[in-house]
Amino acid sequence: MRETKVPGWVAEVFAAVDAGDARRFAACIAEDGEFRFGNAPPVVGRAAIEAAVGGFFGSIRSCRHRLLRVWEGIDSCAMDGEVCYVRLDGRESTLPFANVFLLRDGRIARYLVFVDLAPLFAA
Repeated sequence: MRETKVPGWVAEVFAAVDAGDARRFAACIAEDGEFRFGNAPPVVGRAAIEAAVGGFFGSIRSCRHRLLRVWEGIDSCAMDGEVCYVRLDGRESTLPFANVFLLRDGRIARYLVFVDLAPLFAA
């Protein structure tokens, strides 16, 4: 499947993630924003999100996203694609994902990630 045309602001969010830059990523989130990654409990607040995402980045060597589809609404945006994680041991794991962004005042108020990370951390 071909990649879709990605809005610039969405590309910036994923560029921050793929660069492993938790601070740059958190800057895309509202100060009181919420971030939920898979089945983990939601993390609330930009500083807490930066710390949580930074912790995750420390558990992998790198990642790169490929967006296949993006849907934009007035106060929301959704996308699906594939993410290739490189583990600390060098092994790669490519997984499907979907994200939903709920927007407020030009920032992401709620960032919901739907992915099964079990294959990434399997022995």
